[in-house]
Amino acid sequence: MAERERDEVTGTETTGHEWDGIRELDTPLPRWWLWTFYATIVWGVGYMLAYPSLPLINTNYKGFLGTTNRMQLHQELKEVNTARAEKLQQLENLSLQDIRQNDELFQFANRMGAAAFKVNCVQCHQAGGQGAYGYPNLADDDWIWGGTLEDIHYSITHGIRYNPDTNEETRTSEMPAFGKDQILEPAQIDAVVEYVLKLSGQEHDAKKAEAGQTVYMEDAGCNGCHGDKGEGIKDVGGPRLNDQIWLFGGTREEIRAQIFNPKHGVMPAWKGKLDKATIKALTIYVHSLGGGVGS
Repeated sequence: MAERERDEVTGTETTGHEWDGIRELDTPLPRWWLWTFYATIVWGVGYMLAYPSLPLINTNYKGFLGTTNRMQLHQELKEVNTARAEKLQQLENLSLQDIRQNDELFQFANRMGAAAFKVNCVQCHQAGGQGAYGYPNLADDDWIWGGTLEDIHYSITHGIRYNPDTNEETRTSEMPAFGKDQILEPAQIDAVVEYVLKLSGQEHDAKKAEAGQTVYMEDAGCNGCHGDKGEGIKDVGGPRLNDQIWLFGGTREEIRAQIFNPKHGVMPAWKGKLDKATIKALTIYVHSLGGGVGS
């Protein structure tokens, strides 16, 4: 066998390959790298034999350990559920007030509710419950349907405008489209906008606001849901108008748009999706975010 050519600079043999006058050196891989590579092969074969891997005709190879990570997870979850079974039973059986007044159970429910909130609620209400455009803030004192433990529990259980045709217990309120359906004239809508701006303590046209009060109280009957002074009526889901907390924006243009053709949010009913204990835990957690009414 002919001796291979050596590189003049390094003294290393070449592979005999050449590209555009550049010769490839035949540099061996480091021994430590080779042994590491061989070890990974051995590890891979051992792992394949230890755990389910190879497909068979009607089933699959089970592995000589006879277990999987999924089986281990189920076992760990079973142990966790067994350990907290007593508290879960208490959550199901005790009233919300009893849970709230039991410090140990309250802490358990609060942590459980926080975990459930992260999985099911942050998509709309955000991580801290601060809400977003079109999604209510759960950490302030402004509650459309009430912020007591019982109110929150009912809203979570039955939802808001969630399949009202089949879910009769869902909370439902709907503001008329005063402009789109031509219930009010454009001038009347402009006047009401100025009156709502006045109620919320914003800059407004005083003359139009005076006319808007008449429209608000008489022509449109806004006080039937929002209250005479814009304080809101929780029994009918009428939002408060005399502060500057807005679900769909509080500028002159946004208020006009909501009066002309209002937007209505929808919250799913969690009954049937979450168990009773989880719904109660969520209630305790939401109530404790800072805006819950009562103790």
